Amino acid sequence: MASSKAALKQHLPLRSTERLERGRQAAPQVFERLREAILSLELTPGTTLSRTTLAGQFGVSSTPIRDALMRLEEEGLVDVFPQHATVVSPIDLTLAHQAHFLRRSLELEIVRSLALKPDPRLIARLKGILAQQQALMEANDLQAFEVADQDFHRHLYEAAQMQDLWQLVRSRSGHIDRLRRLNLPTPGKIESILRHHRLIVEAIADGKPGDAQQHLRDHLSGTLSHVDEISARYPGYVRK
Repeated sequence: MASSKAALKQHLPLRSTERLERGRQAAPQVFERLREAILSLELTPGTTLSRTTLAGQFGVSSTPIRDALMRLEEEGLVDVFPQHATVVSPIDLTLAHQAHFLRRSLELEIVRSLALKPDPRLIARLKGILAQQQALMEANDLQAFEVADQDFHRHLYEAAQMQDLWQLVRSRSGHIDRLRRLNLPTPGKIESILRHHRLIVEAIADGKPGDAQQHLRDHLSGTLSHVDEISARYPGYVRK
């Protein structure tokens, strides 16, 4: 782990340094790619981000880099030390708990409303994602599985016509998402996620709002209950 972390301090991941799309503003693209690299832990806590190096790697001026780093700072994903350095922040447990509270509060009401009026089209879409997750689990593709996990929850918000709230949740979830990413390789974790997803879908399809809410509670409680173990495995990554 230590040698990998040292390497990350010297180089940005290839995904983040691919050419930017023409026709789109540079700053949002730089923000999205750096944010993805931070959440996936390609850029680990403590990694120093040089504005000059970033500008050269993305092929842009310093202004889009500055704007992207400001947005990352607003989400608490980087710590900016003026005239010194910008560093990927440790995982803040207070912010992780707040994001969990926000997401759980919203999604409990969302699955309840969906179970009160089951939509066969939504159930079909969710089952399609479950099949995709099953295949990704068997292929041990953790990164793609995590993307499909987010897609599952996004569909719940969209079905409840709460798309803007999904964007709010995503903008607040950087710290808990990194905890989940560290916890994902734990034996049995992926199987547990998929099992809870199936139970949530079954409860919605059967019109059982209480069951849907209970399965969601169980689903979202997993990572924070293992914070001490995660912190022990990755010392220096978590700020209590």
